[in-house]
Parts: sequence; C-alpha cells; structure tokens
Amino acid sequence: MRAADPHEDLSGLQGRLEHSFGNLALLRLALTHRSFGAEHNERLEFLGDSVLNLAVADLLYERLTDRPEGELSRVRAHLVRQDSLHALALSLGLPGLIRLGEGEARSGGSQRPSILADALEAVIGAVYLDAGYDKARALVRHLFSDLDITPGMAAVGKDSKTELQEWLQARRMNLPTYRVVATSGAAHQQVFDVECEVAELDRTERGIGGSRRAGEQAAAAAMLSHIRSL
Repeated sequence: MRAADPHEDLSGLQGRLEHSFGNLALLRLALTHRSFGAEHNERLEFLGDSVLNLAVADLLYERLTDRPEGELSRVRAHLVRQDSLHALALSLGLPGLIRLGEGEARSGGSQRPSILADALEAVIGAVYLDAGYDKARALVRHLFSDLDITPGMAAVGKDSKTELQEWLQARRMNLPTYRVVATSGAAHQQVFDVECEVAELDRTERGIGGSRRAGEQAAAAAMLSHIRSL
C-alpha cells in the first residue's frame, strides 16, 4: 500500500488557517522549498512578507492608538522576526507539510527556523493571491490573536528562551536544560540540532539553527508552542 502523502489532504492546515483555498495549488506551492524543484515558494514568500508587514502595521495602528512611530516599528519588528514566525509555523504544523529536497530533508530542514518562517510568509502570500488582501489580513490577525498587543505589552522584545524561562519561574518550575544533539554541515556553515528539556513537564522539544544559540532559541520556541497548545 502506498504511504499517504500529507500534501494530498491539506484540510487540517486550512482549518488552522481558517481559510479554504479556491486554488489549492497555491497552498502546495507555498509549502514547497527551493530544494524540492524548480517550482518553489520564494516568490510567494516575497509577496507574503510585504502583506504581513502591512497587515501587522494596520493591526498596531488600530490597537496602539497613542504610541509613536518608533515604538510601533519596534513592536512590528518583534512580531515579524524569524523567531516569532517560526513559533507560529510550528503551531500550524508546517514541519510535517513542507516539501523539501532529499538532502535538505536529511539535514533537518523541516525544523529549520528560516525555512519555516519563510514558508509561513509564503502561505500568507498564497492566501492573498487566492482571496485578496482582506482574507490575508484576517489570517494575520488570527495568527496573532493569542498575543496581548497593548501599549504596555511586556513580551515585546523578549526572545523565546527568556519567555520560556519567565513562564517556568512564574510557576516555580526549574529552568530548562539545553543540549546539542547533533551538528552538521561544513565548519563555516554548521547547523546545530538542539534539544530543550523541561523535566517537570516531562517534555523535550528540538530546534535547529545556524549557531548553538539559534538552535536553543528554536528549541525554546518549540517548547513554548507546545505549552500554548495545552
């Protein structure tokens, strides 16, 4: 019996996106990395990046009515940075859906923060092409709906490791431990596969980055994504 292809049924992802595609090929393309073949998601990523920035700016202009331009820019930069998009991509289940070339898949590309963040931007671009700006803006607002965006929001500027540490400390839990599970790639372009363990939750999560610190941040983001899903 032929193994099931997760790309044959993307209904689960469409449900999480709260958007049903009229042209499902756009969603498949958004989930196709350039290592997979000539048709890939980089053009959609370019488009989605612009749509994302506009939609977030629109959201912040509406929510933070008394904040100056500099502060709005700082908050937007936090929301659209790679760490934030990577965490959202994990919550949507993109690692199990993205199409990768064989070599990229073997090297852990499905967990690489840059690939997942880019894929999320491509998905936003795909929604824009499929249904227009209003639908894409609705998706962006849905993605950030759990974040308390207020003038005094304390989480702005915090990285995933800091946020995870503060979450655990607030519940009188021990700090997480990080361990490099594996490294790959040439000496000047190494990739670090890092494990984050929270003993009291009996949970480990993995993350991949171009440095040990980046890998730790990715693993912490994955742990936060798990915690938020509880």
